[in-house]
Amino acid sequence: MRIVLCFLILTGCGGRKETDVRIAVGGQGTQVNLPAMVAQELGFYKEVGLNVSLIEFRGGSKALEALMGGSAEVVCGSYDHTIQMAAEGKNLRAFVAMLTFPGMVLVSSNISSIEGLRGKTVGVTTFGSGSHMLLNYVLAMHGMKSNDVSTAAIGSSATAVGAVIHNKIDAAVMTEPALTIVRKQMSGLHILANMETAEGARSVFGTESYLATVLYSKPEWVEENRDTAKKLATAIKRTLTWLRTHSPAEIREKLPASFRTEDAQTDLEALRMTQAMLSPDGKFTPEAVEAVHKVLGTAVESVRNAKIDLGKTYTNEMVQ
Repeated sequence: MRIVLCFLILTGCGGRKETDVRIAVGGQGTQVNLPAMVAQELGFYKEVGLNVSLIEFRGGSKALEALMGGSAEVVCGSYDHTIQMAAEGKNLRAFVAMLTFPGMVLVSSNISSIEGLRGKTVGVTTFGSGSHMLLNYVLAMHGMKSNDVSTAAIGSSATAVGAVIHNKIDAAVMTEPALTIVRKQMSGLHILANMETAEGARSVFGTESYLATVLYSKPEWVEENRDTAKKLATAIKRTLTWLRTHSPAEIREKLPASFRTEDAQTDLEALRMTQAMLSPDGKFTPEAVEAVHKVLGTAVESVRNAKIDLGKTYTNEMVQ
């Protein structure tokens, strides 16, 4: 009897205990968050001993609110939020990189230039999101201010497609697969700024080294839960490798329903674009970090006027 009790205690009556982690995902159904979602579908979180709950929000700013409010431990979202929050005296730390450029495109059905947006309404995922920041940057680079346009929160999936196709807005910052859907349904779509290809990123930012989607959290959580953070980074790195080495058709088979459309060909085209944006190793480089800081300094006054220690906004320790 004593031997049986000891055995049950040692085995935990069902194997090893998994660590629970809630990840707030900024942008419902958008492929810029693909690695975090596919890691769940492939079982990579479970394999490293984590029980991950993915909580989807309409945009990155809402995911950030979840983290700050305590309803999530980690965010899958834009790296720029770590710098924006640092400018406000609130520290965040990114610990694994997923995309090497933002995967966003500014489009319009009837306006052919950035300057033509003056006085018009432009859609972004949510107010204060990465798409909103990039819109402000593109405007600034063309001699305009953020208040030269009106902005509307349109989400990132079906709601964004509907807003563009039905002309509820004059232009929008879009991501895949919504972008490919709109391209197929609207002829003569104007691409005003392309941030989903290396060439496009170079044209907009002056560099291809630009950090986009990452996992980030509060620095105290990262330090107090180093083993968990390393496991998350391991699962994401494994997923990045899997995504780079499998065909779009194989990837589509693993996508959750919210990431798939009824048109398989549309999904495959969008996935090919996303594959080209994947980080090769999950690491941060000073050049890529500085590129984001430069963009934010142009687009956001609080960042421009703040002294920020960029080294505190990220760490490569978890991806070694």
